[in-house]
Amino acid sequence: MKLKYFLFAGLLTITLHSCVVLSNKKYKAILATQDSLTTRTGTLETEVAKLQGDTARLHNEIAQLKHDMGDLQNSYNTLNTNYANLNNNYTSTSSKVNQLSADLQKREARLKEVEAILRKRDEASTALKNKLQQALLGFQQNGLTVDMRNGKVYVSLTDKLLFPSGSIVIDDKGKSALKQLAAVLNKEPDINIAVEGHTDNKKILNLGQIKDNWDLSVLRATSVTRYLTEVEKIDPHRLTATGKSEFQPIDPGNTPEALAKNRRIEIVLSPKLDELYNLISK
Repeated sequence: MKLKYFLFAGLLTITLHSCVVLSNKKYKAILATQDSLTTRTGTLETEVAKLQGDTARLHNEIAQLKHDMGDLQNSYNTLNTNYANLNNNYTSTSSKVNQLSADLQKREARLKEVEAILRKRDEASTALKNKLQQALLGFQQNGLTVDMRNGKVYVSLTDKLLFPSGSIVIDDKGKSALKQLAAVLNKEPDINIAVEGHTDNKKILNLGQIKDNWDLSVLRATSVTRYLTEVEKIDPHRLTATGKSEFQPIDPGNTPEALAKNRRIEIVLSPKLDELYNLISK
């Protein structure tokens, strides 16, 4: 009986000891697990805090990107508007350029027409000058000259070739020269004729009804005009008579030679330019 008791007591003791040993191991395992969990929890908390910081930073970046995107959208809208305006301006400018180009072509065409007409005028004036030089060759030693200026032919006759001193009556020598001139002009109906009287700068003395150089220049021009129209039968519609007095001298000097040059009748011949006038009036 005692033996059984001792055996039971020993077995119980061993069992209790084993339980204590096992409990200690579990406790230590639990403590180890707890420590591990505590460490893991700390790590996770650190990671959570980091993630929260990253999240806040990302929200800030997102907000900044949205702001930047808004600015970019505004810039895009402005550029798009500017592009539309530039495109409209380009279209308008292109239309104007095309119109100007068309106008320029028309003007160039008209310019060519004008140049052609002026060339015809110069050719006609040159031909007329040559005819007059040939017809009036015998008078060129007596103070008659024929030259061309600005597309017009100038026949210049000194007063001594046409008039006695201080007179407005054409003498026979002058009539002979005008007769030769009229023979050419009557064959050239498309030539306009201007008769200009010129004097020197010496004041007129004792010439009766002729008061001054204006009177003398005008009356001599009208005397030549009357002779050409009434005697030589040049169409009076082609002629004009003007007096220039002393104010368009050939030679500004005061020598006898210079004064003689300035006392003259100039017959200015210019081809009619109806084509040119019609073209300009368009």
